[in-house]
Amino acid sequence: MENSMIDGFGRDISYLRLSVTDNCNLRCRYCMPEEGICKKRHDEMLTEEELVMAVEAAASLGFTKLRITGGEPLVKKNILSICRRCAAVEGIRELALTTNGILLPDLAEPLRKAGVQRLNISLDTLNPDKYRYMTRRGTLEQAVAGIEIALRTGFERIKLNAVLIGGFNDDEIPELAGLTLKYPLDVRFIELMPMGHDELSKGAYISAREVLRRLPELRPAEQDGGVARLYELPGALGKVGLISPLSEHFCGTCNRLRLTADGKLKPCLHSAAQFPVKGLTRCEMAEQIKAAIAAKPEWHGALSFECRSRETRHMNQIGG
Repeated sequence: MENSMIDGFGRDISYLRLSVTDNCNLRCRYCMPEEGICKKRHDEMLTEEELVMAVEAAASLGFTKLRITGGEPLVKKNILSICRRCAAVEGIRELALTTNGILLPDLAEPLRKAGVQRLNISLDTLNPDKYRYMTRRGTLEQAVAGIEIALRTGFERIKLNAVLIGGFNDDEIPELAGLTLKYPLDVRFIELMPMGHDELSKGAYISAREVLRRLPELRPAEQDGGVARLYELPGALGKVGLISPLSEHFCGTCNRLRLTADGKLKPCLHSAAQFPVKGLTRCEMAEQIKAAIAAKPEWHGALSFECRSRETRHMNQIGG
């Protein structure tokens, strides 16, 4: 096993974000269209064997962290088998999963038993009407039930991801951050990225610094090496994280590759470059991973409402 893969800018690439599906049980307005997606044929998507083989290829090159994403990964019927097999891959030391939480009441315990150590759960609002509006079909009650069950199941650390949207949830920043006073979890505010097609206005794009303005009592916390800048409220059980790909990009420390559900390796979320792995052997996949790492750009370039990402696909088609 190789110890590490260093890209052309000295970054040690050791983190794979693996999308297992581009389907989802919600239709969040910044992520996918209301009518859903044009489904690809089954034979165009990575099989379970290919998904696991890609993880094995990455691990053989020194990748140690794996995050399973979608779409919504929990709608995939064989998600528990995928998690169990990926957790057993030699070299993978951390297995995490990102979900909207709706299906966690039935799957939290099986996921934990399958080897998932960490969960990120999307939660953009604590207002039932706004939740229904943004997701188009989900309910806040379902999401909260999933979070509560996940907290009882014993995952190492639960993180709630809230996309900052001006005119939608910026008035809820104190309430969302206040969850860290009640529960042992982190709340991370993420700047809205100008990708694909969305129906949000220019005013929807606000800086993560707005969180610091709304919560002057936040104090810097011990950092964990991730992309979020961490703060905490006095007496809190968890931390508040700020993820700012637009206002203060973190490309200089990016250590990840993405693999889409249809088998395309992406060196950068916002790049149009991709390296296909479907139909390849494990050794051939490893060579494509090396090529993708060699193609990682120094940074994703300026992003704004006017200067949109070069990646034109919806976020659910890439992996959250």
